[in-house]
Amino acid sequence: MDQTTSAHVRQTATRLADGRDLIYFDDSEPYVSGAATRRLDDPRPLPDRFAPLEDGSLPTGPQMRRDPLTGDWIPMASHRMNRTFLPAADSCPLCPARPGAAYSDGEIPDTDYDVAVFENRFPALLVLPDEAGMTGSVDDTAAGLVDSEPLFETRPAAGRCEVVCFSSAHDSSFVDLPVSRVRTIVDAWAQRTQALSALPGIQQVFVFENRGREIGVTLPHPHGQIYALPYVTPRTEAMLRQARAHRERTGGSLLADVVAAELRAGVRVVLESEHWVAFVPAAARWPVEVHLAPRRDVPDLPALTDAERDDLASTYLELLRRLDRFFVDPATGDPIPLPYIAGWHQAVVGPDRDLGRLHLQVISVLRAPGKLKYLAGVESGMAAWISDTTPERTAERLQELAREVDR
Repeated sequence: MDQTTSAHVRQTATRLADGRDLIYFDDSEPYVSGAATRRLDDPRPLPDRFAPLEDGSLPTGPQMRRDPLTGDWIPMASHRMNRTFLPAADSCPLCPARPGAAYSDGEIPDTDYDVAVFENRFPALLVLPDEAGMTGSVDDTAAGLVDSEPLFETRPAAGRCEVVCFSSAHDSSFVDLPVSRVRTIVDAWAQRTQALSALPGIQQVFVFENRGREIGVTLPHPHGQIYALPYVTPRTEAMLRQARAHRERTGGSLLADVVAAELRAGVRVVLESEHWVAFVPAAARWPVEVHLAPRRDVPDLPALTDAERDDLASTYLELLRRLDRFFVDPATGDPIPLPYIAGWHQAVVGPDRDLGRLHLQVISVLRAPGKLKYLAGVESGMAAWISDTTPERTAERLQELAREVDR
């Protein structure tokens, strides 16, 4: 057991039956003070995930291949075909254990928790013990070629995937959480970003949440994920190219200058607080898209001050509340919970880190009540986006929702 504590959160680390890491982030008594400890043993009869198989062979991890036409790395995680899909509430692996119940295949052994983080049981990215040397660094000799062709590079998808459970309540949602719990989640995001960024071979850490069946969520329990990637993603590569060109041309920070420009224009700004600004970007791609950025130049979540984290907890909740009222059912007038992807863009690890700036991007595929945005051929085939609305119209709706609350 490994415990660390801050002013309002206690972290307690343990291992699951198959060797994966589990960390409790507690903000409630008697746990935050250390007067009590969550259950740390995992009673499931799971074999060690790295143990030899029945035939004596060693387990294999996911591989990734580089697309020679674009330079993109594509992980091949075929084992994820067997992951859990839309389980019933009484068999959800993210729910806490049922008091007095016999063995159940849940990931969290205690009967309650505040926030919990654990390694994904079906990871798209994974470092095997034989892929790391004594120093823990990924062995470059594991790189190879597909079909012995020099154009087709392959290497282990040697990263890490974690699950962040926001609440033990199966039927709740992030937007239902109190500000104090969101503050704990912010601390968990920051702590895991810092820890994962320090792992050998990791080049980028992506913190995100998917919500809603329309997005493709297979586990409705309120949770998010964190990917520690052994490569820089295509979108980040594009953003870095733009940021580098902007700095060479103007000497400025592109992301900081975008926030400043949106504030000057004002028309697409939908929410402001002491430390944060939310706006619909001038070239938004999605039917609903909002960016939330700090006023100060901040590279990543660990770099946020306590005041910025406090402010983020309440500001982000207010933004999600408005997004959940963006569409209404035409028959009943009831708000339609918005399916969304919320992802934190953070500075990369290593070269070009100084070009990054922290910001959150929230997007939705819902373009109208009961209507989804399906990617057109030119969008899927050429990544040439066509917007179904205007950023100003989206911003106007979110501003209107703020005025409704004020009345």
